[in-house]
Amino acid sequence: MSFWLTNLLAEEIWGAISLGLLIIQAPAVFILLSRLLKGPSRRPPIEPLTPTPELLGAVSVVVPTLNEAKRIGPCLAALTRQGYEVREITIVDSHSQDGTPDLVKASQQKDPRFRLINDDPLPDGWVGRPWALHTGFLHSSQKSEWVLGIDADTQPSPGLVASLVKAAQAEGYDLVSLSPRFVLEYPGEWWLQPALLMTLLYRFDPAGTANQSPERVMANGQCFLCRRSVLENVGGYTSARSSFCDDVTLARYVASQGYRVGFLDGAKVLKVRMYEGAAQTWKEWGRSLDLKDAASSSQQLGDLWLLFSLQGLPLPIVLCYLLFSPPLSFSPSFLLLGLNLFLLAIRFALLLAIAPSYEGKSKKEKGNILPFYFYLSPLADPLAFVRILLSSIQTPTQWRGRQYSQVKRSS
Repeated sequence: MSFWLTNLLAEEIWGAISLGLLIIQAPAVFILLSRLLKGPSRRPPIEPLTPTPELLGAVSVVVPTLNEAKRIGPCLAALTRQGYEVREITIVDSHSQDGTPDLVKASQQKDPRFRLINDDPLPDGWVGRPWALHTGFLHSSQKSEWVLGIDADTQPSPGLVASLVKAAQAEGYDLVSLSPRFVLEYPGEWWLQPALLMTLLYRFDPAGTANQSPERVMANGQCFLCRRSVLENVGGYTSARSSFCDDVTLARYVASQGYRVGFLDGAKVLKVRMYEGAAQTWKEWGRSLDLKDAASSSQQLGDLWLLFSLQGLPLPIVLCYLLFSPPLSFSPSFLLLGLNLFLLAIRFALLLAIAPSYEGKSKKEKGNILPFYFYLSPLADPLAFVRILLSSIQTPTQWRGRQYSQVKRSS
């Protein structure tokens, strides 16, 4: 009798826990499915294009730098290969000590469009990157219709700028940015980075889908094109001056002012080698992925619930069933297991969907076959949720070689 009562009590406890988890997860699954259904109708990745005469001198490029000597070389070489649509390429250096200015000056000898300037000391309330971009915007030619912010760790393909401008014109965008093709090398980053990227894919519509409400706009500052007239009207980068995710903050502010903002798939025209290894990826990228500087408290809480439901819970729940084998009659426990197996299936399907957005640095694999660590990245999903949670409750005190005290957030 005692054994029977114990089993009955255990079954009731499992059922109650399962019902509670179902209540938490089920709405998140509906939100995810509503976003995934938009995938087939999204705009395909943009293709490199040859500039046409009407684009002559239409774009001023701004590249912010701070000790980028180890990785800026491919970016400078790629910018040189852009066509006559690029009027000027302004490198805004924050007094680098590693030889970055020398590399820029060497490029300047080959391409007169390059110009090197130093930004002024960082004003109170500003973060370094938006300050450098703002400085570059203020020093750019007023004859350019567009201003393109490019990060030093990117590798733009020939025809990137022309294709980006033409896509913006065709879609009627005032501001448009691109998701890149990620170049990875070490096993740890192959395992962790896709899980961190998935935190963005779960929270936002796929790149290339129709405009969302301003508070849900997504952007990527690694390749960030905006009409000069729009930047002039919104005060340059001042709205994002204190933000550690200045790209999203500025894009959402621009969208809130009634301008059309787009986020497109740029995997065919833009590569990026962001960080070296899993530790650096965890530290540097992980602390800005929460996007708290661009979101309200309610948005942050909603996103944390979504990621907890879709990334934090599925793997532990399935493992729990495998290890403890709770009763699986048609009950909340049975439904919970089925729901989380379904979520893991979606996760692996998404992994296959984003595979074209990755390549190995060494390119030893024929046909760019991705290493098996990439396919193990779903195992890092609970860790990715923990990273976003930690980032959401912490304010960075160090960023790209700069130390910050408490930065006063801009309104």
